[in-house]
Amino acid sequence: MAESGEGLGTVPEHERILQEIESTDTACVGPTLRSVYDDQPNAHKKFMEKLDACIRNHDKEIEKMCNFHHQGFVDAITELLKVRTDAEKLKVQVTDTNRRFQDAGKEVILQTEDIIRCRIQQRNITTVVEKLQLCLPVLEMYSKLKEQMSTKRSVYDDQPNAHKKFMEKLDACIRNHDKEIEKMCNFHHQGFVDAITELLKVRTDAEKLKVQVTDTNRRFQDAGKEVILQTEDIIRCRIQQRNITTVVEKLQLCLPVLEMYSKLKEQMSTKRYYSALKTMEQLENVYFPRVSQYRFCQLMIENLPKLREDIKEISMSDLKDFLESIRKHSDKIGEKAMKQAQQQKTFSVLQKQTNIKFGKNTYINSGRIPAERNEIVLKHALEEEDENEEEVLTVQDLVDFSPVYRCLHIYSVLGDEETFENYYRKQRKKQARLVLQPQSNMHETVDGYRRYFTQIVGFFVVEDHILHVTQGLVTRAYTDELWNMALSKIIAVLRAHSSYCTDPDLILELKNLIVIFADTLQGYGFPVNRLFDLLFEIRDQYNETLLKKWAGVFRDIFEEDNYSPIPVVNEEEYKIVISKFPFQDLDLEKSFPKKFPMSQSVPHIYIQVKEFIYASLKFSESLHRSSTEIDDMLRKSTNLLLTRTLSSCLLNLIRKPHIGLTELVQIIINTTHLEQACKYLEDFITNITNISQETIHTTRLYGLSTFKDARHAAEGEIYTKLNQKIDEFVQLADYDWTMSEPDGRASGYLIDLINFLRSIFQVFTHLPGKVAQTACMSACQHLSTSLMQMLLDSELKQISMGAIQQFNLDVIQCELFASSEPVPGFQGDTLQLAFIDLRQLLDLFMVWDWSTYLADYGQPASKYLRVNPNTALTLLEKMKDTSKKNNIFAQFRKNDRDKQKLIETVMKQLRSLVNGMSQHT
Repeated sequence: MAESGEGLGTVPEHERILQEIESTDTACVGPTLRSVYDDQPNAHKKFMEKLDACIRNHDKEIEKMCNFHHQGFVDAITELLKVRTDAEKLKVQVTDTNRRFQDAGKEVILQTEDIIRCRIQQRNITTVVEKLQLCLPVLEMYSKLKEQMSTKRSVYDDQPNAHKKFMEKLDACIRNHDKEIEKMCNFHHQGFVDAITELLKVRTDAEKLKVQVTDTNRRFQDAGKEVILQTEDIIRCRIQQRNITTVVEKLQLCLPVLEMYSKLKEQMSTKRYYSALKTMEQLENVYFPRVSQYRFCQLMIENLPKLREDIKEISMSDLKDFLESIRKHSDKIGEKAMKQAQQQKTFSVLQKQTNIKFGKNTYINSGRIPAERNEIVLKHALEEEDENEEEVLTVQDLVDFSPVYRCLHIYSVLGDEETFENYYRKQRKKQARLVLQPQSNMHETVDGYRRYFTQIVGFFVVEDHILHVTQGLVTRAYTDELWNMALSKIIAVLRAHSSYCTDPDLILELKNLIVIFADTLQGYGFPVNRLFDLLFEIRDQYNETLLKKWAGVFRDIFEEDNYSPIPVVNEEEYKIVISKFPFQDLDLEKSFPKKFPMSQSVPHIYIQVKEFIYASLKFSESLHRSSTEIDDMLRKSTNLLLTRTLSSCLLNLIRKPHIGLTELVQIIINTTHLEQACKYLEDFITNITNISQETIHTTRLYGLSTFKDARHAAEGEIYTKLNQKIDEFVQLADYDWTMSEPDGRASGYLIDLINFLRSIFQVFTHLPGKVAQTACMSACQHLSTSLMQMLLDSELKQISMGAIQQFNLDVIQCELFASSEPVPGFQGDTLQLAFIDLRQLLDLFMVWDWSTYLADYGQPASKYLRVNPNTALTLLEKMKDTSKKNNIFAQFRKNDRDKQKLIETVMKQLRSLVNGMSQHT
């Protein structure tokens, strides 16, 4: 009991000692502490327990006070920042209001000055009016005196109201002046009123501004007071903290833990998460066991799993940002990679072009192609590579891969590497599908294709880099699978979009992009053979677009041609023509002026065919094909140009209505020379590819058959148009079929027709002999047939002997034309045989030798072998009807009756022959 009482007595004593320690200066604490050891033997232990309890209480109070005042301090600073923002806004408002006030004041001053000027004018006018009113009586009297003097008063007596009228006029003038003064005052008065009103508005705004400034100042002062009070509290807390520094010496044991934890926080703040994870391991394994009894240590231990999850989330967020960044910048990565790949292969490609396209043996028309073109290209490439030599960048220079490395290391440390790999591959596959999805209008411009390719290249360049710098994140099997999927999609996209291209230049640029794209990815180890197979499909489409383009070129050449031989005045013009077209004629070189046999379209077509070969060759470059394959491709595409495009254009030209006989003759001559030039085109291709024509598998050009077909079509068109022209002349025939006597000369239309034929056949002298002979024979046969049809026309009912004789004169003229040999090369009277049917028929009727005809009919040696019984019967019926009509009384004369009986007898026999022929048939 005594001990308990003694213990109760010591408790207040310990509290007193602690109060003395807290209130006593640090230098004087010794005597107070010594009293603890002097009084009781166990007082030291109890004192330490009480001291620990007091220290814990002070810790809690300090923590509460710091938290309380710290929040207040933060709030005060936040409020102060808001006040500063409001003060800045207020300053801007005050400045703006002051400016507006000054502007409004200027307007008020100007309006006030106008009003003052108006007032001065009004005052002057009033003064003048007042003075005038004083002077008016004097002026009136003086005027009256002068009037009396001038009119000798008789006039004034005659007009007693003159003074009154004058006063009325003067009053009216004064009223007019008053109205004008009033208008002027009203006009300026309104401006003055408006200025005063604006001034009042400005005063109102100024008062509002003053109130706002006052309120802001008040709020600023209030916020400042709170800050001052909170600052004073913090100062007091600092003083108390300094006084108890001796008590917190035990906390030094915790300093290494706190330092490591602070280091952890710093690493977290600076985003060094891999180092933070290593620091966590040190804390858990080394430092936390030393201070595990403290509560803050337990809090730290509980917080570490959360920090690990935060690191995982942050690293994953960085990875997402990285994936989004490379998705946006994949086109730049791909562009750099494609550019570097193109530079690496520049020299080899140019050297190959030098050997294939611009070889030493390459020539055109026995003249060599200048090699400067290749040298210029090579020089330009060297200069460009020298300029870019210092700018060669790797994918690491363009992209920061540190987020991937950090995330991979973090997940590796956390033991969750598989989750990271699955997530990365899944996201990259999604991005691959987005990259492989083209824009709908990609086929319209080459930039659309370039953007598509650069994005794909950038994607796979990044994957290749990840494959080589990380272990397990990306495997070769994964990249191969991804590439095969992408390659199938790329081929399908290019096949679909390239089908919309109609511009050969765009397709050529697309081919170049595909080649660069394939070479770039091949350099990173991806198989690209399917892309080169796709290029062969695109090559066919490229050739089709070239054929369409050159079809338009050929049409334009034919439209612009005048279809006349090319004239040359001197040797320079002659050399210009032969430099374009391989023509050799020693006679043409001797004297000038001369004319080439072909027209202007021939050298133009020859040049365009070579341009087509060059255009086709451009697509074959960089396709990694042998010279034999390139030679085969060039010859096949050239054959398509000749057999399909040029042949179609020639046939369409030949069939055009406005193309006359002269033009057709020139077309035949042109096709002959183009046919002869085919061997030069073959030599041209041979010198480009260095593949001899003697090779077994070398394709031959089909130009010979093409131009032969066109020439045959032109020849047929000549025959058709010549027959049409003959028909036009024949339609002009105007025979009097009932004439009794002939005119004694050939008909006019036939004379004109024969003259026309003579002039046309003179033009045919430039044609091959068989063509001119065939045309001449066809014309004569058609003329003979037309004349025969004219006699046998069903609408022609009657023919007199005089008409037969006149018709005979025309046929004689035709026979004379045929015998004059209008076209050389006919043997004997071959051309005259065209009129043999007409000649025998007319001789039969004119000689009236029916007995011979009927007796010899069917005999090979018959004199009238070519006379058909049906034809003779038809013509005889027409003549019988004419005899009946013209000889009404012929029945009364014995000779006429005998003739009629003879005609009827002959007709019966002819009918029997016709019937026999029909039965036999």
